[in-house]
Amino acid sequence: MKTVVVTGAAGGIGQALCLAFRRAGYRVVATDCKPVVDDADVFVPLDLEAMARDECALEDGVSSLAAVLDDAGCAALVNNAATQCLGDLASLDVRAWQQSMNTNVIAPALLVRGLLPQLTRARGAVVNVGSVHGQLTKPGFSAYATSKTAAEGLTRSLAVELGGRVRVNCIRPAATATPMLEAGFQNAPAARAQLDACHPVGRIAEPEEIARCAVFLASDDASFINGASLDVDGGIGARLHDPA
Repeated sequence: MKTVVVTGAAGGIGQALCLAFRRAGYRVVATDCKPVVDDADVFVPLDLEAMARDECALEDGVSSLAAVLDDAGCAALVNNAATQCLGDLASLDVRAWQQSMNTNVIAPALLVRGLLPQLTRARGAVVNVGSVHGQLTKPGFSAYATSKTAAEGLTRSLAVELGGRVRVNCIRPAATATPMLEAGFQNAPAARAQLDACHPVGRIAEPEEIARCAVFLASDDASFINGASLDVDGGIGARLHDPA
């Protein structure tokens, strides 16, 4: 049985990823800071931000993952975990920038490095969950957008460096109907409707739609896709916003 490692498995997209990969026949190893995951076969608690800062935490985390991977290796690593530090440039302190880069860029790179023997053994695939903010953004998102743009650069760089051994691709979702997002609009139905209307398809994404794209990119059906960033954005990236 093929094994997938999913980071950030406690969130809305993370839970959808675990379920989608399980339905596709994978053994699911889920990671997060907090236990959750009904649809995982194995749960490994990891603090990715700490792993990016501390060599001992990194070594312990990679060893914990390696210990639950079998001889077949790691068929897929989905770097889904992310932190979103928001605020204008004046209000973002150094720690906010460090947290953004540590969790969203450095930790994924270190996980690929740490699990490279297992990924290579399985001729596996890495799927980085990026964001529409890697290309299109708005005020208050400078730290997050910078980190997600860097994640796309990491995707291309690793695809070139690891070509022939491990494929590396990125998904670029727009707004997604996770429980966290929906809670933020609980008392603002008009703003929620406006968010739907911004997308040419007339709605935001469901977590399951993002998850199915990750399963595809990890599969043999995507065997010639490498170093790509796939827009899963309902067409918002094609829309010209021309204020009256």
